[in-house]
Amino acid sequence: MPKPLRDPQPMLERAIADWGGHDDLWLFGYGSLIWRPEFGFIERRPAWVHGWHRALKMWSRVNRGSVQTPGLVFGLLSGGSCRGMVFRVPKAEGLETLRRLWLREMPTGVYDPKWLRCGTAEGPVNALAFTLSRRSPNFTGDLSDERYRHIFANAVGRYGSSLDYAQQTLLELRRHSIHDAALARLVALAEAEQASAAAADCDAPPAPVYVPGSSDNSSQPSSGASSGPSKEKP
Repeated sequence: MPKPLRDPQPMLERAIADWGGHDDLWLFGYGSLIWRPEFGFIERRPAWVHGWHRALKMWSRVNRGSVQTPGLVFGLLSGGSCRGMVFRVPKAEGLETLRRLWLREMPTGVYDPKWLRCGTAEGPVNALAFTLSRRSPNFTGDLSDERYRHIFANAVGRYGSSLDYAQQTLLELRRHSIHDAALARLVALAEAEQASAAAADCDAPPAPVYVPGSSDNSSQPSSGASSGPSKEKP
């Protein structure tokens, strides 16, 4: 486990105090929370936020990668807009849900939890979201396509690979009719690399087959001539 960037406990206490516990708890999911929330909820709605966007630009050294081979997870970066899901957790379960969510999302204190105004078809709600600062050491900045290919091919953490994380998120977004062109491009990039590697394996010549009892010389073609010295005519 990497050393925490910040102590996550004060941020949890602040989130609990801001929520207050008097009403149901709303949470905004934009990545794996959409397809693997791991908490009970009584309502789920498609939602959107302005001023923030989903980006696969956060290093993961626990969940989707390791210290030796960091992977990638989503962060909610300032600018643009983002479509996702909001979940309503009954107030009786809100405190325990936040505590368990902190163990999953905030083991190193990397996110900046914020209460965001989320639009829904039934009206706006204030939901807790895990945002990422560009000043964070876990913010990747811009990555080349080659770097993304390398990460998708090699990074694996306690919850699986970075590629599986990206693919699962894209599938779930599409299931809810949410279009994310940037994510679709990255997944297509990784899948094309996989297909190319598989094709290269198929084109490789087969390895020689060893037959027990054979010698190295037995594989040489025979000319049918005697193995003795040749005689020249006078």
